[in-house]
Amino acid sequence: MTASFSHKPDGYECPFCRVWGIEQPNQGTKQWDIIYQNEKATAFIASKWWPNNKGHVLIVPNQHFENIFELPADYAVEIHRAAQLTAFAMKSTYGCDGISTRQHNEPAGNQDVWHYHLHVYPRYVNDQLYLTKGSQSDPDERAFYANKLRSWIKENI
Repeated sequence: MTASFSHKPDGYECPFCRVWGIEQPNQGTKQWDIIYQNEKATAFIASKWWPNNKGHVLIVPNQHFENIFELPADYAVEIHRAAQLTAFAMKSTYGCDGISTRQHNEPAGNQDVWHYHLHVYPRYVNDQLYLTKGSQSDPDERAFYANKLRSWIKENI
């Protein structure tokens, strides 16, 4: 394996490092948006939502790795453990028809945040996820979804 080239711009401030306190407090995601956390990974309700897929979750490593080429296997295991928990919680509490995960690397792969992250989307028949654009979510609405998922996870692990 070879080291990857960093694509982050000079002076980049990582929004995901802010979620769990490495950098200054985040203006978007709040601590109460976190649905699951362990020593390697944090899962939280995303602050950007797609109209028919509300309550989607982002899972990030608790250390800054730009993309999949830098992500150590022990972090990847914990990220996917959190993704599986999230998927079960969404199916149980949202009543969704399916789950999609998405992860982007480097500019040609549509990566636009320079910290590895995995999206977990609740899916519904004909939801048009890939035909719509995301927008900023309401913090109170995020709290509603976070509470549902967090409660399910606490009861089931």
